[in-house]
Amino acid sequence: MNLYEDLKWRGLIGQYAGEGFIDELNKGGLTFYLGIDPTGKSIHAGNFLTVMGVMRLSRAGHKPIILVGGATGMIGDPSGKSQERNLLDKETTMNNSSSILAQVKKLLPEAEFVNNYDWTSNMDVITYLRDYGKHLTIGYMMAKESVKKRLEAGLSYTEFSYQVLQALDYYHLYKNHNVRLQVGGQDQWGNITSGFELIRKMEGEKANVYCLTFPLLLKPDGTKFGKTAGGAVWLDPSMTSEYKFYQFWLNTSDEEVIDRLKQFTFLSKEEVDQIEALWAVNKEGRLAQRRLAEEVTKIIHGEEGLSKAESITKAVFSGDVSALSKDEIADAFKDDVVVEVEGDVSIIEALVKTGLAQSNSDARKLIQGGGVSVNSVKINDFTKVLHKEEAIDSTYTFIKKGKKNHALIKHF
Repeated sequence: MNLYEDLKWRGLIGQYAGEGFIDELNKGGLTFYLGIDPTGKSIHAGNFLTVMGVMRLSRAGHKPIILVGGATGMIGDPSGKSQERNLLDKETTMNNSSSILAQVKKLLPEAEFVNNYDWTSNMDVITYLRDYGKHLTIGYMMAKESVKKRLEAGLSYTEFSYQVLQALDYYHLYKNHNVRLQVGGQDQWGNITSGFELIRKMEGEKANVYCLTFPLLLKPDGTKFGKTAGGAVWLDPSMTSEYKFYQFWLNTSDEEVIDRLKQFTFLSKEEVDQIEALWAVNKEGRLAQRRLAEEVTKIIHGEEGLSKAESITKAVFSGDVSALSKDEIADAFKDDVVVEVEGDVSIIEALVKTGLAQSNSDARKLIQGGGVSVNSVKINDFTKVLHKEEAIDSTYTFIKKGKKNHALIKHF
């Protein structure tokens, strides 16, 4: 299977443009770039799908350049947004740029890294308007979906000019780094083709350049994963722990898991087909989900991060968190229900406070039915008191209801 066929099988071909693109893609040797705007200090699962596409192209013999948008990040891309972004100041943008560069360098150490602030920040407005702005007509720019969708809600000239700045990036890299392909998420098609158009206008119709988009990772409600859209799963472990990251992939639905294995792992077609065949026989065993979680966590957090995530997962699933350190418990449950209490608390009150029970009588029924455990020990006495000194490290008490519902009491 050649590169194009592999990307197609994995569902990673969105749109592309440029005569002879498929032959050039399969041949290898293209210098290409991906732009990432530093609107946050970390990339997320949605960005990672595109980064995985870049990694695949690099492994196939193409040369990657990663552009961090120090300039465009301060302008704000209207693509996929219902309202204008809050503009970031220079210090925040540059700090975010440094963090993102460090993340991507771990995944693509072979890549060249550039920042469009370097060639955009000193450009005077006359040069910008005369040399670049004149080549993209108002009609052409307004035909872009990212613009049309925002006209009714309101679109500032600042955002409207974003696609010119991104087009300028492609032209600059074409002239100075021999870049002939720009890649990005499907929502970037309008911006990417503006760069394609600018190069052809300035260099002539025979300029040998290409565009390629990868599909977007969508949330269950059909909206994309984003830094500001909510629900993001971050690659920075200080923002999404290794455990939470692992759990995100482990909880992939049956309908999506095989597609995710194709897109987010480097497993071959033969390996994916084998996993799918075994998983189909016993979907409750969640073999495909476990393999997906293992592979992706290993790519992002390494063997050590995967081991940490798996040990916490095992402890939480069994209800025996006593083997975990206080820091591991805090890490595992920082996004879950954690209720702080002063000193001791009754099991009834704890169940109600954490929302595991709706009322005192509901809590008693749960306990009498054998559905509650505390630090892996079944509780059948609804007069039990959770003592601070009996908590893990005199700090945490883990309460579990049934197989999947749990909460944490933090004693102070």
